[in-house]
Amino acid sequence: MSEIQITKENIIDEVIRCPQPVLLDFYADWCGPCRVLGPVIAEIAKERSDIKVGKINVDEQPELAARFQVAGIPTLAVIRNGKMENRVTGYRPKSQIEQLL
Repeated sequence: MSEIQITKENIIDEVIRCPQPVLLDFYADWCGPCRVLGPVIAEIAKERSDIKVGKINVDEQPELAARFQVAGIPTLAVIRNGKMENRVTGYRPKSQIEQLL
């Protein structure tokens, strides 16, 4: 499965009501650690059919960043049954991201 851009218009259907776990990547194009993490997130999205992977650009979606209380980027959040289950801020290797899931 590929990554999905999450916006305030599609978050309810793509994340909150999603029956499978969702890994959200809060990022910005100018963020160095975000750019390093991007290919790792893309790889997880391709390998894992049991989860949905969403990306939220905090510059374009400040309301969503505020809703999830994102104070630093990159931030990864795992959403299950519409609720945040796990969250980490900063670069993490693939193995640690998979442990969050």
